[in-house]
Amino acid sequence: MSKRGLILISALLAFFLCAFVVLYMGYFLISPAGSDEKEEVFIVKKGSGLRAVAADLERRGLIRSRHLFVLWAILKGGTRDIKAGEYSLNRSLPPVRIFHILASGAVKTYPVTIPEGLTAEQIADILAKKNLVEKGEFMSIVRDRTLVASYHIDGPSLEGYLYPDTYLISRDMGAKGLIDLMVNRFWHVYNSLIKDQKSAAGGLSQLREIVTLASIVEKETGLAEERPIIASVFLNRLKKRMRLESDPTVIYGLKDFDGDLKREDLRTPSPYNTYIHHGLPPGPIANPGRESLSAVIDPLKTDYLYFVSKNDGSHYFSTTLKEHNRAVARYQKRRRSPLGRPR
Repeated sequence: MSKRGLILISALLAFFLCAFVVLYMGYFLISPAGSDEKEEVFIVKKGSGLRAVAADLERRGLIRSRHLFVLWAILKGGTRDIKAGEYSLNRSLPPVRIFHILASGAVKTYPVTIPEGLTAEQIADILAKKNLVEKGEFMSIVRDRTLVASYHIDGPSLEGYLYPDTYLISRDMGAKGLIDLMVNRFWHVYNSLIKDQKSAAGGLSQLREIVTLASIVEKETGLAEERPIIASVFLNRLKKRMRLESDPTVIYGLKDFDGDLKREDLRTPSPYNTYIHHGLPPGPIANPGRESLSAVIDPLKTDYLYFVSKNDGSHYFSTTLKEHNRAVARYQKRRRSPLGRPR
């Protein structure tokens, strides 16, 4: 055979070999390792190399060939693209999709709902129970005055500014990332409610005052329609230099509250005891939602100074102490606090 013929045959063999490799690679990339769609939680640790990740994928039965997976990553120029984190994979995913998930950092997320009216410590408990944060670390960051100031918030902590909502959270987000998420969400909601906080209704011009009163309103009622009315009650009392006399503020200032507010508790010295001190407490007592913030920013105009529970989740509002006492006698049988709640 001539030299030219050998060259031609070699070229053809090389062509068919390359075509076979390309076709086989293509088949590998689009062919899942199996049909099982059951979730496999796959963790890529920080510092893990591409080959180690590929070997783990093959060992777990998520891909058929670690070598082809590595080769594809090299051809894509993504040998360093795989991100650390926790991923939700399954055997029905083709390798090309798995590579995209790992390279894009599409980590597994968990929906977590933070209810309105919880304290920062209660929020930390929820997150810690889901193994998303370490409670001590979370609270340490919440109370970091330098961090608080960096969010343009005046106060000793982020109490009141951890916005209650449903969040999609990844395990690698960490306490600081979660706090960033919640505080940024607070600012988004707050700024949508008020353009110029100096023009806030009721004479409250400072962010801290607005959020503090909103947190009290949040704790006083679960009815959205009542919040603007209750906000007006407290604003009216503030204007008249009357003490707010709000049980939730007293409870916030108590250590190891057992759920039963007693008469002596109302006399316990605390900066948050609004039965003793005039004006607002030093800061928020919970983390209010949109409706409570809106109620303080835009309260109803009323003459109400008192309210009492009607024992059905709603309240009766009064303008005079005489009317309030009649309402207490009507709706309550046990001895009540000045605003009509059990002592």
